[in-house]
Amino acid sequence: MRAESVPAFAAVSAIDAAVLLIAFSAVFVVALRRNRHRYVDAVWGSAFALVAVVTTALTTGHGDGWRRWLLTACTVVWGLRLSLHIARRGHGAPEDPRYAAMLAKADGNPAWAAFTRVYLLQGALVWLVSLPVQVGLVATGASTAAVACAVIGVLLWLLGIGFEAVGDWQLARFKSDPANRGRLMTEGLWRYTRHPNYFGDACVWWGLFLIAVGAWPVLLTVLSPVLMTWLLTSGSGKPLVEAHLSATRPGYADYAARTSAFLPRPPERS
Repeated sequence: MRAESVPAFAAVSAIDAAVLLIAFSAVFVVALRRNRHRYVDAVWGSAFALVAVVTTALTTGHGDGWRRWLLTACTVVWGLRLSLHIARRGHGAPEDPRYAAMLAKADGNPAWAAFTRVYLLQGALVWLVSLPVQVGLVATGASTAAVACAVIGVLLWLLGIGFEAVGDWQLARFKSDPANRGRLMTEGLWRYTRHPNYFGDACVWWGLFLIAVGAWPVLLTVLSPVLMTWLLTSGSGKPLVEAHLSATRPGYADYAARTSAFLPRPPERS
């Protein structure tokens, strides 16, 4: 990153944070009026796309053109696909049990609890996780190693978004069949990992990090993909989903015993 790019990056990153605050606050107002906090889930992916677009628009003249185009395109495609999928899946559905339980246990004002624990938290996480994209859009580094990292990153991104999209499609098709009501999805990619969508998400963000990492300052943001992976495997992702499925789907313990928790691999023999 050139010295003259540092003030520009600092200012734009602060603007990104402000834009995220406004965006998540707007979603909060809509969700409060409709009594559906699950709307925030559909904003998660598109919030990353928003950061990429805003950063790109405000940093014209900085960074490497090819990396800027690649990072922006990959982030926007992934983010919009995820948001559209979640919005379609949740259309007409009741409140998410996670948010209903959280609000029921909240001390004081439930609306304030939702705003601080869900909306502000998600906005902060988007800003933190997107740091490799933010830095990569203004940093420079076009060595052979940088190009090689970008190629590997694109391949990993393709694996991730492919895994995510196929897994989501397989699950949606399975749920659309009334004969499968109450049953577990154990076919397709779900035969090799209990969470193909989470595995895909992790691959996407490690891929974006590698695309950006050819510009050395991005190395300082390695905790961002680490944080995303932790959220998926140990934070608000896998543990909450599996707790719900264990309580509502007979046979889940057997499925979990033979199927990988995250990294795809052949299932264990019964």
